[in-house]
Amino acid sequence: MKRHFSMLREFQLADWFTLANAFCGMGAVFAAMRYVQDGERSDLLWGMALIPLAFIFDALDGRIARWRKSSSTLGRELDSLSDVISFGVAPAALAYACGMQGGWDWLVLSYFVCCGVSRLARYNVTAEALAGEGDKVPYFEGTPIPTSLALVVVLAVAASVGAIGQDLWLGGWQLGPWQLHPLVLLFALSGSLMISKTLRIPKP
Repeated sequence: MKRHFSMLREFQLADWFTLANAFCGMGAVFAAMRYVQDGERSDLLWGMALIPLAFIFDALDGRIARWRKSSSTLGRELDSLSDVISFGVAPAALAYACGMQGGWDWLVLSYFVCCGVSRLARYNVTAEALAGEGDKVPYFEGTPIPTSLALVVVLAVAASVGAIGQDLWLGGWQLGPWQLHPLVLLFALSGSLMISKTLRIPKP
């Protein structure tokens, strides 16, 4: 039994905040699935509310790691994996639950998640080189994946006024064999900005 929990003993305080981020992200995914199953809008709104909470945990884990001087490769990998869930998979699942369920929507949402995964992988590979002699990366290449919180805010406003499903803002277009909801193009834009190499954002 002790051997099973040996990994948990290696976690730093910041790592638990990172796992809380992932926990919130998975909660949002399950809330989206429950809404699709039962149609209770409160489930959808609760799921959306978990993403800002995940954002708070994501911000705190880095601050705590720097405060305790406990940054590690394990912590960085945990952070990236948690961010994929909370700011990649969860927003895509919430968008699907809100009505972006056409074939073109699936492609765009999958593209968005893949951009997020690629963005984080690139960051992990280049972080040490970008930091140079210091221990802090001076800037982000492309927008950080937590900026997808803005997409969730848009979805939350739409859900709160009932503009989801058949009433989704901007409606839907039939393009060939599949349907496209123009609102999903916000996810295409967000994904493209994440993988941009020309966009550099100073890191606070």
